[in-house]
Amino acid sequence: MPGAQALSMSYTGSVSAAQHATTGRHVVDILSDHQGELIKTDSPNFLCTPLPQHWRVNKSLQTPFKVVALSDIPDGTAVSIMAGNDENYSAELRNASATMKGCVARFNDLRFLGRSGRGKSFNLTITVFSSPPQVATYQRAIKITVDGPREPRRKYNYVTLEVIR
Repeated sequence: MPGAQALSMSYTGSVSAAQHATTGRHVVDILSDHQGELIKTDSPNFLCTPLPQHWRVNKSLQTPFKVVALSDIPDGTAVSIMAGNDENYSAELRNASATMKGCVARFNDLRFLGRSGRGKSFNLTITVFSSPPQVATYQRAIKITVDGPREPRRKYNYVTLEVIR
């Protein structure tokens, strides 16, 4: 990268693009490995797979949720997910922990047991228990309701019948 300066890691563990080039893991390579199915988190070190906008309580996701590290994270490093919002600060999740393997943490059969509330979505907090620990958030990740996604209620035109006398 011409003109890019290598910056040292900050206390949060973020790594600059120049350091990614020296470690050999380019963002372009990672995105091509995962066929464009990744989105950014608020941390520059992590990408994740998108979640559906609306989902049903205790229903398994269609595809496993993945967290991809752009920096070198040792295999076997624990990764956990927490969900919450202003109404439900800590939603119950099932299968919300995984381990890194090849800089990818794969959450098989991730289920949301807590509801996000009417018109509200959960924010996901992804914690990677490396040294030092690293945290990423996925804002407005998923809305969880009892009945899941459904067709919106239709507004019917009510016809009033007048009785003719």
